[in-house]
Amino acid sequence: MPPAALNPVVQESTPALIARQLRRAIGEGELAPGQQLNEAALSRSLGVSRGPLREAMQRLTQEGLLVSVRNRGVFVIEVTDDDVRDMYLARTALERAAAAHAAETDPAAAQEQLLRIVQEMEDAAGRGDLVAVTEADIDFHTTLVSLAHSPRLTRMHTTLMVETRMCITALEQRYSSQSPRLQEHRHIAEAIGRADLAGLDRLLVGHMEDAIGRLVAALD
Repeated sequence: MPPAALNPVVQESTPALIARQLRRAIGEGELAPGQQLNEAALSRSLGVSRGPLREAMQRLTQEGLLVSVRNRGVFVIEVTDDDVRDMYLARTALERAAAAHAAETDPAAAQEQLLRIVQEMEDAAGRGDLVAVTEADIDFHTTLVSLAHSPRLTRMHTTLMVETRMCITALEQRYSSQSPRLQEHRHIAEAIGRADLAGLDRLLVGHMEDAIGRLVAALD
């Protein structure tokens, strides 16, 4: 008999693997906002046929990361002020739910994980490495949602974080000092550790509203 702790290995389909690569390329700006996707070039670059590539592109179109324009082709979305507000509205709802669940289930463990990431942010800020600060920032929010142990929340949040990453470089430049950014994340982690649901909710909403204001100003 095999050990009971072992779980079946889940193998991702080729379109799922391609979709993951395209999400990363969109999030990191390799595929720029408004850029048209060239099927022939992408299939050569990824080493795949056009069938699974089209299926992957269709998935990302359904997720809202790509837009298909009739008789023209498929393009990476462009982020507007309204998109930013809608993106953060959805993120706020997801992250409030995930944070509350983490605070109610295992607050000490959740705080420990999140404060470890905050320390990474502080170390990166001390080196003046804004890229590393941003990577840790994204990791903080991704980890926060993962603490809810909800595949559905995680799946929805993954797409939102790709959209967030598309404009996060603009956000980096809106902080004259990284100190407020670091403090906001530390306070969120500590509120989870205290299981302070009301304070946690207030901090998360304020954090998201602050980001919206800075991003909209940057885009304008």
